[in-house]
Amino acid sequence: MPRKYHVYVVELSKKVFTENAKFRSANPQYNGVLECLYVGMTSKSPKERFQQHRSGALSNKGVRISSNIVQKYGLYLRPSLYEHLDPKSREEALQMEKELAMKLRRERYAVWFN
Repeated sequence: MPRKYHVYVVELSKKVFTENAKFRSANPQYNGVLECLYVGMTSKSPKERFQQHRSGALSNKGVRISSNIVQKYGLYLRPSLYEHLDPKSREEALQMEKELAMKLRRERYAVWFN
């Protein structure tokens, strides 16, 4: 049976916008009204992956900035923004992660994703 991947969203402290230049430069559309978010994908449950982010588990050179952002600024999961999405193949989840992140940016959220 093929592995299923989930797309998930973490709300970040708004401090990420003022303290992290890369995050700020990735979100020139942000006006400070809505939340700062991280969009990711995982083969684990979103809750389990969020706990890994928070503890620093699975941080590696390729995903260090994302893991550090969630570890330092992550507040909680935002299931209302992703629970309607079904588990997907890895390729489908990667595409869905990008599409969701860009949709949220168009809605004026500040968003980080890989």
